[in-house]
Amino acid sequence: MLNRDAFFKKREDAAPRNNVNVTPALGSSGTPAPDAARPAAGATPLLRTDPPTPADRAKSGGSKLIVGPDIKLKGVEITDCDTLVVEGTVEASMDSRVVQIAEHGVFNGTVSIDIAEIHGCFSGELTAREQLIIHASGRVSGKIRYGKIKIEEGGELSGDIARTEGRPLRSGQPALKAASSAN
Repeated sequence: MLNRDAFFKKREDAAPRNNVNVTPALGSSGTPAPDAARPAAGATPLLRTDPPTPADRAKSGGSKLIVGPDIKLKGVEITDCDTLVVEGTVEASMDSRVVQIAEHGVFNGTVSIDIAEIHGCFSGELTAREQLIIHASGRVSGKIRYGKIKIEEGGELSGDIARTEGRPLRSGQPALKAASSAN
């Protein structure tokens, strides 16, 4: 059996770490920019050894989780995440502020969110309390609830689809009870 403390034990003899930017900036050609090795004066390093403060979160737009390409995240409940960016595959449940699914990203599960922006694929139960945006490459299916909706030409939406209840309608605006379509 592995001894967890042996792997995660803090080394007493190690020199203290400084905050270091380990991700070089890319130039327009996709190669590291010449000055990418050294962070700009006053810049916040990308690698931090101390936890972000509430002021840091407010400055950066809140907490953000990026599931990169070729990453598969399965069987989790995502909490306390202001923005989730999906470039790989996620099977989870989530209640948060913003979810962004990249063109090759896939999300299967249950999401209750303020704003959902879909370039890739979503399947499951999606509640976008404020706005659901489906781009031309986006595919959304399942039980879908939304406050406002925007679908670019080419975007696909199918399943049990309805506007969220309890939102006042503008005068003269017809109420959309439920719409469903099949592929």
